[in-house]
Amino acid sequence: MTKRKRILSLICGMLGCLCFGSGDWLMIYGDTGIHADAVNWLTNGVSEIPLWRQDLAMALAFPGIILYGIALFSVQNYITDEKRRKIYHYLNAFGLTPWLALHLFYIMILVLFAQLNSGGAEMAEAMRVCSELYSALSWVVVASEAFMLPVFVYWFYLQIRGFTAFPKPFAFTNVLIFFGLLKGATMLMPDNAFRLAFTNGLMSESMIIWFAIILIFEIRREKKDEKRN
Repeated sequence: MTKRKRILSLICGMLGCLCFGSGDWLMIYGDTGIHADAVNWLTNGVSEIPLWRQDLAMALAFPGIILYGIALFSVQNYITDEKRRKIYHYLNAFGLTPWLALHLFYIMILVLFAQLNSGGAEMAEAMRVCSELYSALSWVVVASEAFMLPVFVYWFYLQIRGFTAFPKPFAFTNVLIFFGLLKGATMLMPDNAFRLAFTNGLMSESMIIWFAIILIFEIRREKKDEKRN
């Protein structure tokens, strides 16, 4: 892959983050004054979110996953070993599988919650029903993460062992490390709509930082090559 294509692919990844991240905010941004005990993202604000926002959040996920895929598959070009490049490729293919399913899983529960409330049900009853639904199917979240995370763990291994074009310290620019740091930052935020939406979009926010760092590395490397020539 040429340098220009790598740069365009990384920009696609950042656009994918904006698609998914926008959906994450649209689907859940609302007043957190009242919330379910077991599932704290079932709030009084979420119950008032209009259906068009959930429709748009789901619709944005489709171009989002395509743009993610373009960038994540292009990243394999930085792996210097052919065998390890193939392992990354398949882990990435498996990891992209549950993104849409997980997005749909949360949106369906949020839509049900809003419809129950707008249909005259007591909020406490709506929270109970949706909390029980989430609990019954929470294995979907665990299973999805089991598919999604290995590729990022493997990427850390490749970088820390020097099997990529990046210096070894770049291993600590991993998506999962950014996720952990941002998650820690949310614990310092007040309990409000911003914190809820920011927390919901943590993966997209972490990935856009990661793509941006790789993009900066690529642009700087290109400038160095130009100076040498």
